[in-house]
Amino acid sequence: MPDLVGLGVLGLALDDFKPFVLTGLSLGAVYALSATGIVVLYQATGVLNLAFGAVGALGALISWELVNSTGIPDWLCYLACVGVGGVVTLLYGVLFGPAFAGRDALVKATATLGLALILLGAMYWIWPAGTFARSLIMPTTNWGFQVDFLNARLNGTQIIAMCFGIGVTAGTALFLRLTKLGTAMRALADDREITATLGVPVRRVEAAAWLGSGLVCGASGLLLANLVGLDAGSLTFLVISSLAAALIARLRSLWVTLFAGIGIGLVEALVTPIFELSRYRTMAPFVLAIAALLVFQRQNTMPVTRAAR
Repeated sequence: MPDLVGLGVLGLALDDFKPFVLTGLSLGAVYALSATGIVVLYQATGVLNLAFGAVGALGALISWELVNSTGIPDWLCYLACVGVGGVVTLLYGVLFGPAFAGRDALVKATATLGLALILLGAMYWIWPAGTFARSLIMPTTNWGFQVDFLNARLNGTQIIAMCFGIGVTAGTALFLRLTKLGTAMRALADDREITATLGVPVRRVEAAAWLGSGLVCGASGLLLANLVGLDAGSLTFLVISSLAAALIARLRSLWVTLFAGIGIGLVEALVTPIFELSRYRTMAPFVLAIAALLVFQRQNTMPVTRAAR
């Protein structure tokens, strides 16, 4: 097989990259899933949730504890991960959302960063790092089939990740367009005060946004725990990749968010076999987000409102 253009000097051929394509697609779909939750919450509340990864990690660790320490059916333990995400974010939104409603966006984001650090500290206290390796492997990981033209095996968890990421993005877009609650969320994005004067129950709509975003957060944490491993720190900081996808989409377009997330996942995965660059692959979200923001700034297309699309 001929070398890739520009990579011959590295001794890499096209076949060396094929096995990483499926990994990149599945990871990218989960990044897009997380980014969708971030974008919808920002649209409805103006809060850029930096605790997204920490909440997902907490749900995954609780799910792992239930699987290994109780007789509860595994599928209920997995649902607990999703439920924890919804409960934690909803509680934060109900308790602290009103207090920060009139504050600057930077203050709101910093408050969620505080939540992330609190959760991270609590997780390392309850589940100390380095004691032994933890893993949360769903039965779907053992399912799958061989993709011959990519010389790789696609397992069930990867299939679920890709389908779920695309499905949630499409479903959320339709929800925002076709339902009364979705219309209210889009109205809040345009102007919170005018929406309130029209009789829309702002607090209730925002609570729904926090809950929905949290459920997505829990699902993302569960999938990432299967795909990349169960480590509180790693899962917490994977929010960076999702945040980069949301920023590339300018915190507006869900479809751009989807493609940006998949793109980031692919870049991270395809850089892995390149020894000279693999140690820097975690920089990919920063590089892509900065490049996109520079392009938008140059074109004067950065948003001035939080209108959803």
